[in-house]
Amino acid sequence: MNKRFYLGFVILLSFLLLAGLQSATAQDESPLVLRLSADGPVTPAMAEYLRRGIRLAERREAELLVMELNTPGGSITTMQEMVESILESDVPVVVYVSPRGAMAGSAGTVITLAGHASAMAPGTAIGAASPVGPEGQELGETLAAKEKNILKATVRSLAERRPLDAIQQAEATIESAEAISASEALEIGLVDFIAGSLDDLLRQLDGFTVDVKGESQVLDTTSATVETVPVTLIDQLLLVLTNPNIVFLLLTIGVQAILIEMSSPGGWLAGFIGAICLALAAYGLGVLPVNWFGLAFLAIAFVLFILDVKAPTHGALTAAGIGSLIVGALVLFNSPGVPEYQHVSVPLVVGMSIATGLLFLFAIGAALRARRLPPRMGMESMPGRTGTVRVALDPTGTVQLGSELWTATTDTGEAPLPVGTSVRVVRVEGVRLVVMKEVGDQATG
Repeated sequence: MNKRFYLGFVILLSFLLLAGLQSATAQDESPLVLRLSADGPVTPAMAEYLRRGIRLAERREAELLVMELNTPGGSITTMQEMVESILESDVPVVVYVSPRGAMAGSAGTVITLAGHASAMAPGTAIGAASPVGPEGQELGETLAAKEKNILKATVRSLAERRPLDAIQQAEATIESAEAISASEALEIGLVDFIAGSLDDLLRQLDGFTVDVKGESQVLDTTSATVETVPVTLIDQLLLVLTNPNIVFLLLTIGVQAILIEMSSPGGWLAGFIGAICLALAAYGLGVLPVNWFGLAFLAIAFVLFILDVKAPTHGALTAAGIGSLIVGALVLFNSPGVPEYQHVSVPLVVGMSIATGLLFLFAIGAALRARRLPPRMGMESMPGRTGTVRVALDPTGTVQLGSELWTATTDTGEAPLPVGTSVRVVRVEGVRLVVMKEVGDQATG
């Protein structure tokens, strides 16, 4: 009985182990699909996120990498870096304009065409890829022609496997900033699929042939395991620093903290905070299309704040400084031609400028008033202090100030002062105090 029981138990346990091993093996053999979520302007942070995803896909021998893209556009230089990363990838990269309502605008158009396969969700758009200057301004006629011709040559190269209508439409997005819907893009062959979800896209990709570095590869996405490549803390920080509102806050706080440190040296906290804020703001300014002329107005604003502290203008220079700070921020971020999504909030600029002016005036004023206070240590701090007579002054005796006993003498014309009289120090002569009786004091002994 016992032998049969143990034998049955061993057989059951072996069966369960074999079933678990088969399930794990089947899961390991299922195709791996890595997913990236690229949402926001095309920035160096997005380019690094794509490079990291490609390296991970190559290391794990993934079947393909899907980049879900939603971007209004961005830097042409960064766009070229992302295109190069896709073309050099050993793993197929599928660019999927998603979710519904998303867009692959400007530089995003070229990135979408660079994918080994491309797809769009219903209700998305692609196009409007005309180049603009680094500050968002319209380019001169000659420079615009050069930039457009280079970009058109790029998209012709990326779309050469597509129909002629698709190539012409890709050029039109650059030449005349045209944009089209997902259904229009699919109809002319500018993209390969319209998919309502990632699962729908993977179903359509199964058996699709792509060209990866000159070699044909048939995709196998049946029962694919999808893993999302997480956005790291550094990626999140760099993405935040491409927000013009955040950059403006960092810039104003950083300059204000540095000037407070300079006006009242000795404490390191304000200077440290200011240096960190300015370093982070410098990164954002290097990425965003800004008009550097705005920095001149910002510098003038802080100079006016300082002058108002030192000059009795009753706040006139502070008001002018607030106005200069507002103008500087708007010139820096909201110049004509800069895309709307990269504009700084006007209410934020006005509110922060007023707060900065008032706080700066208060902080600097408090520091200067502290400098004007009489010293509180040494012999210079004695005049004005009060004490009590311990040995009668006739005219010389002893006075107690706090826990110290001092030789003292009465001021000229004072009558002898008995023990217990409250006195006030008038001046110091050598190591002797000259005191006078406190008004209204009565001797206690």
